[in-house]
Amino acid sequence: MNLVEQLVKATQAAAERPAIVDGPSTVSYEQLGGAAGGFAAALAGAGASPGDRVAMLLRRGSDAAAAYLGTLAAGAVAVVVNEQLRPRQIEHIVSHSGARVLLASGDVLDRLSRPLHVDAAVLDVEAARGSAPLSPVSRIEADVAQIVYTSGSTGLPKGVTLSHGNLRAGVGAVSTYLALSAADRIASLLPFSFDYGLNQLLCSVAVGATLVVERSPVPARVVNALRKQEVTVAAAVPPLWLQLLATESFRATPLPRLRAMTNSGGRLPTEAVRALRAAQPRAELFLMYGLTEAFRSTYLDPDLVDAKPGSIGRAIPGAEILVVDEEDRRCGPDEIGQLVHRGPTVSLGYWDDPETTARVYRPNPARAPGAPAAERVVYSGDLVRRDADEDLHFVGRDDAMIKTLGYRVSPDEVSDVLYGSGQIVEAIVTAEPDELRGSRIVAHVVLSEDGTLERLEAFAAEELPRYMQPQRFEVRSELIRTSSGKHDLSATARGEHDLSATPRGAG
Repeated sequence: MNLVEQLVKATQAAAERPAIVDGPSTVSYEQLGGAAGGFAAALAGAGASPGDRVAMLLRRGSDAAAAYLGTLAAGAVAVVVNEQLRPRQIEHIVSHSGARVLLASGDVLDRLSRPLHVDAAVLDVEAARGSAPLSPVSRIEADVAQIVYTSGSTGLPKGVTLSHGNLRAGVGAVSTYLALSAADRIASLLPFSFDYGLNQLLCSVAVGATLVVERSPVPARVVNALRKQEVTVAAAVPPLWLQLLATESFRATPLPRLRAMTNSGGRLPTEAVRALRAAQPRAELFLMYGLTEAFRSTYLDPDLVDAKPGSIGRAIPGAEILVVDEEDRRCGPDEIGQLVHRGPTVSLGYWDDPETTARVYRPNPARAPGAPAAERVVYSGDLVRRDADEDLHFVGRDDAMIKTLGYRVSPDEVSDVLYGSGQIVEAIVTAEPDELRGSRIVAHVVLSEDGTLERLEAFAAEELPRYMQPQRFEVRSELIRTSSGKHDLSATARGEHDLSATPRGAG
């Protein structure tokens, strides 16, 4: 069934209910359905047939939401392009996906450093905007609905292929454990090109809730919007949560309607978890883990957050999480192994990349001996461990572990200790080659308003064993982020930044 049938049902249930609040404008479900129908008709008129890819380069908001839903309604495959990308990245995504149409807005195109060179037909959003009956083209669960391109922090981005069934299963699971309903007002703070950011739109439509779009990069304005719009559910990545925690209006005065906060896209430091609980005590905090290849994998029951602030919980409804060693044997309690995801959200693979698909999507290692190997699971590349209660704890990426002085060190473990100093707002821990150590640990930090590098260095020397201590600190006014708002580890490790850094040695 076409995922857009959920919009049809929401419109039939409450046509006048607000679907999207986008600045001063409010779009009802009836208007959203008509706009999606208009985009579907325009795309068909531009030559897009079911199965064709449609790339969208639009500012996040009501137009982008309607265009996305209209693309699915037309039976086409949505390729949402982050508006912050540069021409080379955009051209790669359009070319690699084989998009037949590029739906773009003039203001986004005008901001680019040069004109785009693409084979796709460029359709201006102004010309495509309209209203028409919403009649979704019939699709089955296995049909491709979307190609999600990763942020491209290492090389050119890869396209993860999601089916209508994948999206429906993911939205159903998240809506269930967040207990979403039509009464919710869900904040949209993240790009639609990011699967976590898109989830707020899809969940809103699935339950008939209201999506509140806020695009300001200024944390204080975000807090004001959450308060003014009476937002009940807010989703963010760690860097954004850390920015909000550094904002007095967020720390000092609880948001009266906020009932749920969710984190994914990276691990929140333990001190930040505690600070969030203190700042917004009325809101439940959901610590989640997800990977684009499986949409969403785990969440921690909010009742356990205070006791286990470093845990990512257990499998989402309908999924199973395995922890296996290098020989595909199940790991016991507190043994570190790779997280393997199985269930209906496992995506179809990487678009036009059979080699990488075969490496990441493999037969279920837990299948019975002699059983067919038809089911594919996702090997995440992330290292985790289960505690005695069966809750999972993220250790780090296998390829990101720092090997120094004969030890394997998790960057997250180092940064978690640094956050406990109270001297920093943000941190990224990377490594660089060192002939004697193997690797040298480097901490890139943004100091808090009253923080000093001297106190941070003293804290690290006292709280971290010698092999885990950063050999160099770099103080920055801001840390690099990917287009989805997450910390860009690779660019930071390569020394790519526009802002001045103050390097200091740690002896």
